Amino acid sequence: MRTIEFTDTEFMIAQGARLIEDGKTIFVGWGIPQVVAMLAQKLYVPNVTQLFEFGAIGPQSVLPFVRGTMGGPQNTHRSLQWINMNWAFSYSATGYMDYGMLGALQVDPYGNINSTHLGGTYASPARRFAGSGGGNQVASHCWKTIIVIKHEGRRFVPKVDFITSPGYLDGPGAREKAGLPRGTGPHRVVTSKALFGFDEESRKMTLLSVLRGVSVEEVVKDMAFRPLLAPVVGEIPPPTDDELRVLREEIDPDRFIIRGEKMSATA
Repeated sequence: MRTIEFTDTEFMIAQGARLIEDGKTIFVGWGIPQVVAMLAQKLYVPNVTQLFEFGAIGPQSVLPFVRGTMGGPQNTHRSLQWINMNWAFSYSATGYMDYGMLGALQVDPYGNINSTHLGGTYASPARRFAGSGGGNQVASHCWKTIIVIKHEGRRFVPKVDFITSPGYLDGPGAREKAGLPRGTGPHRVVTSKALFGFDEESRKMTLLSVLRGVSVEEVVKDMAFRPLLAPVVGEIPPPTDDELRVLREEIDPDRFIIRGEKMSATA
């Protein structure tokens, strides 16, 4: 047994990368989801096909990652195809995208995402943010949406201030009633402490597993609502040596993205 030291951001990225299946397609959102996809492609899923909303298909990104960019030449290196945004979104709308991966400001028990504003109203918000971009299209039409979000109580709320991108809306059948494709929706919520899924019947967020050494109550107390619990809550190992090496030496050697709260766990 030995102790591994890492940041909460590194853990979040590493466990997100482990969820992606090889040979699948993934619609990648801006920010941390880009880094998750890069790590996954580098270590686990060389045959995954990424899609960016502005139209790059199948890029093989040149490292290190350039923070704050998506359409630069390094991020879109050796793309199989360049299309426009309408075509990119049409691929998800017609069922070609197995996964979508998005960040969020807030998320609620049904996996609805807010990335538009906090407090106030849409017309007069307390704080305004970037909003949807392509997030609504990703969450509406990809078969399985993975949400990547820091584990902070203010982010896990009983009701989001604004539904930027739809989860299961207000419960079973609501997506279909709203005209969204049957069988699509939130699949996993990856946080800096735990992994959540969604109950098949109630469509509510369900705690599946926690970081090794972190208790269930420690995870739940940091949320403004209490999630359902899986019959057996599993254990997530910390980032591996390879995951940390690629993140620290190849993807983000300046530690701009992967910095965060220091954590440790036994390997």
